[in-house]
Amino acid sequence: MKGTVHVAGIGVIAAIGNTVEECMRSFRQHISGIGPITLFDSIHRGVLPVGEVKLSNEALAARLDKPVYTSRTALLGIQAAREAVANAGIDLKKWRTGLISATTVGGMDRTESFFPEFLQDNSKGRLHDVVNHACGRSTELIADDLGIYSFISTINTACSSSVNAIAYGTRLINHGMLDIVVAGGSDALSKFTLNGFNSLMILDKEPCRPFDAGRKGLNLGEGAGFVVIVSQRVLEQEKKKSLAVVAGYGNTNDAYHQTASSPEGRGSYAAMQKALAMSELSISDIDYINLHGTGTLNNDASEGTAVKRFFGDHLPKLSSTKAFTGHTLGASGGIEAVFSVLALTQQCVFPNLRFETAMPEVDIVPQQQFEETTINHVMSNSFGFGGNCSSIVFSK
Repeated sequence: MKGTVHVAGIGVIAAIGNTVEECMRSFRQHISGIGPITLFDSIHRGVLPVGEVKLSNEALAARLDKPVYTSRTALLGIQAAREAVANAGIDLKKWRTGLISATTVGGMDRTESFFPEFLQDNSKGRLHDVVNHACGRSTELIADDLGIYSFISTINTACSSSVNAIAYGTRLINHGMLDIVVAGGSDALSKFTLNGFNSLMILDKEPCRPFDAGRKGLNLGEGAGFVVIVSQRVLEQEKKKSLAVVAGYGNTNDAYHQTASSPEGRGSYAAMQKALAMSELSISDIDYINLHGTGTLNNDASEGTAVKRFFGDHLPKLSSTKAFTGHTLGASGGIEAVFSVLALTQQCVFPNLRFETAMPEVDIVPQQQFEETTINHVMSNSFGFGGNCSSIVFSK
């Protein structure tokens, strides 16, 4: 990969914390963010657990000094992106700066509040609840807040969206088109996604158990995660410390099924293969894998098969942090990129909560305790509907 692209700042908001520091504390103390639905009305309230951010829209809007009708996806994104930029400590206006934000939900949470009144009487309904519906609108709101106008883009490739955003940003820097990119993703919980995933019969009525033999499905979550990636020139001129290097990435699309992964993990295997090849590392160099690990029967068996086949006897420490946050859809790759960088800066691996028994399909035993250990290279997997699979490698 041409040039060196560094991570200079990280920011996150998730069910386990509103900042990087709070999330790190939850990991150390094994505190999950999965719990009952409290922030919106649903027929599944009290039945399906979710990974809610512990701030209402009103609290988020007040915290960020934004209108209360701003979509939750945008609010979450602004919170995480602001933290990432502050953590980097670089004046974005001095450089050619871009924003690449990923989302699958967009402003759906506000749109849902518009239609009940409108369908009863088409002269009613608050129009400001629908003007921010589009996925790209949340990106524009985050960009406006950060003062980024050189380049903005939105990526929606299902649950691999955020990794693809970071990969795209890395390419733009390597090709000399931008100096700095704020990249990641944001997604809010909504009735639409909750009902949609429930119709697929892949939601667990209990807190999820990724890679466990008794797993029954996933828990939806919400949140945002962003990294500030910069060129070598920016890092040197700004005299900043590199948190990590984007060493390699890979994206594939096996198109096996609209919502299921191939049993043998074709796409995930190829994505890991491409990411490792670009990084010019060997399989024995990877110290930790942040697995996609949703907790569904299909996904975990497919990913586990691919990981076992790819790493063979050199299986590194691995875990799914979705047992803490829930599956945050398009934001998951951004949130887990932040967690991957934390694994490098804090020299640790995160536990895979609620694991008891290895899957009969493939013998994968994830990390069960928070552990401080030597970590030099981390791989993070994000695999989406339609077989869009992405892997990314971060190095010290």
